[in-house]
Amino acid sequence: MSSGSAIRGSRVGSSPVRPDERSEPAPRREVTYFCAAGHASQIWFSAEAPSPDAWDCPRCGQPAGLDRQNPPGRSRAEPYKSHLAYVKERRTDEDGAKILEEALAKLRQRRGRGE
Repeated sequence: MSSGSAIRGSRVGSSPVRPDERSEPAPRREVTYFCAAGHASQIWFSAEAPSPDAWDCPRCGQPAGLDRQNPPGRSRAEPYKSHLAYVKERRTDEDGAKILEEALAKLRQRRGRGE
């Protein structure tokens, strides 16, 4: 006696065991990148897509290039800067005092305490 299920033994979202004979994978090529730590990383790209000159090494995170003999140097870690440090780079102390005074004047006006 049949249970009535035509797709017995499979689950939703499962893929076929073997590749479909009616389709072919997209053409691709392998590009090797070399970092200063001596790692070689093989990255796959589409056959039509140009490969970038630099790629981050998946093992150490440093920049990697196409030339084994001359890999890019290690990237310099930037120290952490707070939001205030970036603002101080763009504004002088006089500009800051002027902006603060304008903001306080608007706040006082809203609260009904104009000077």
